[in-house]
Parts: sequence; C-alpha cells; structure tokens
Amino acid sequence: MTTTVATVAEGTDAPYTLSHLDALESEAVHIFREVAGEFERPVILFSGGKDSIVMLHLALKAFAPAAVPFSLLHVDTGHNFPEVLEYRDRTVAEHGLRLHVASVQDYIDRGVLKERADGTRNPLQTLPLTERIQAEKFDAVFGGGRRDEEKARAKERVFSLRDEFSQWDPRRQRPELWNLYNGRHAPGEHVRVFPLSNWTELDVWQYIAREGIELPEIYFAHEREVFQRAGMWLTAGEWGGPKADETVEKRLVRYRTVGDMSCTGAVDSDAVTLDDVITEIAASRLTERGATRADDKMSEAAMEDRKREGYF
Repeated sequence: MTTTVATVAEGTDAPYTLSHLDALESEAVHIFREVAGEFERPVILFSGGKDSIVMLHLALKAFAPAAVPFSLLHVDTGHNFPEVLEYRDRTVAEHGLRLHVASVQDYIDRGVLKERADGTRNPLQTLPLTERIQAEKFDAVFGGGRRDEEKARAKERVFSLRDEFSQWDPRRQRPELWNLYNGRHAPGEHVRVFPLSNWTELDVWQYIAREGIELPEIYFAHEREVFQRAGMWLTAGEWGGPKADETVEKRLVRYRTVGDMSCTGAVDSDAVTLDDVITEIAASRLTERGATRADDKMSEAAMEDRKREGYF
C-alpha cells in the first residue's frame, strides 16, 4: 500500500510516497498523539509480547525526545513465560517507565476467582484488568490487538468505547471517517485504543526487522521441553501440565504469540533469524491465534464473549 502525500521537490510532478510500513507507523504515531491530547489518564497494556513491544516502540517515537506520558499496565496470570517477564522488567527499567501489575494470583488467593479445571487463566484476566482500570481511573487504555488476529477483533474501531462496567457493545461502534477519532465518554466509561488495528502479523515482523527492535528469544527457534495437547505443543509447568498420559519431549520450536503458558502453543520451526521468521509467516495460512491459542478455540464466539465482559 502506498499513500501519495506530497511532491518530491517544488516544480516537479514526481509523487512522494510513503512505504507501507511508513504509512502504518505514521497512523499509529498520530493515534498516540491524538490520545495524549484528548484524554487525561491513558495507560499502555504491556506484556512483553511482540505487539506490545512494537506499540511501546511507536509511543517512544511519537513523543521523542520527551518521555512517554503514559504508564504501563500488565495483567499477570501467574503462568507467564519467564523469558517474557524478564524482558518486560528490563524494558521498563531501561526507559524509566512506571508499571502497574494486576495479578490474577492475588484474586485467586483472596477467593475472588477460582482456578479453572483446565488450568487456563487467560479467561480470568478480565476482572483484574477492569478493576485496575477503574481503581486508577484510566480513561484510555492502549491495546495491541490487530484486526487480522481474530473475528471479534476485526469488528473493533481504533477508538472502542467501554461502558462504566468496562463492557463492549459492538452496536455502539462509532464511525471513524477521515481518520477522525471520537474520544467522548461519560464519567466511569473509558476508551480502548488500538494503534495496530490495521497491521498484520507480517507487518509487525517486517517493522521489527526494519527498526532493529529486540524481542524475547522465545519468538525464535530454540530447543524446548514440550508435550502435545489438543494438537498444540505446550510447555510443562505448575499450571497443570503434563498429565500422566502426555509425554514430554525436546523439540525445536518457537512461539508466534505469548500469553498464559497453559493455552499458548509453540510451533515446530527452525526460524532463528528475523528473515527466517518473516519467510515462515509469509507462507503461513493460519493466524497466530488460530494456530497457537487454545483459549480462542473454546467456542466460535469465545473472544467476542470475553470482549463483551471487558477483556481485550
């Protein structure tokens, strides 16, 4: 995709065009600056996953040389990959950012939430997320969701209104003609903001390569002890895997997406460089969530049901 924005030089007819990645970057930077101008207390969801890493990189660009005027928020399931948590903490320290952590384990310890029989905690993130948003009075919450990931996410606008209970109603979507974003909200409501809405997984990886962005090593092929469940390679852990009839084996794998260890599967891969990963993604016919996230396979409307309740 190219966008004609000006002429190369005065007196010439040659068009000046932005590359596909430049156009996406420009749109995302515009969104960050728009939120900074419209809202009082925004926050960026940051898990240490690739989409949130790219989102933070764009925020740093949007406000350089000044500091990012937002804090970060992570909903920690307690079953996160150690490599990703280490990256999260190192990045926060490197840029001098403030990190809020909403812990699912805290809610379980207090008896507010109960462990699921399958050990998966991703569906348990909604209450810690929404209560932290309300407690901190965040009025805009940046998420790294992309429309190519999943059917329900394809329905989202860039600015997505949530009611006073943090719930989403697809019927309340607002038009966003000419890249004009409506941040109006009543007291108690907030807006979820998706700067990467128009990006694809391939766009994200090509941008990471172009910008030289560091990622957790879990995204590249490495030997790992895994076992198979429901057609996915899962990492053994305290969350409840493997079962007696599930055999652990060492395989060369990588992760296309990262989240709760109990529902995030690895894929067989020998992609050890960014170019290798880009080639692999370009040839794939499955979205990253469709291929590696068990929580999205619970039902046809699993994601939309959770989004209506307040999940991202």
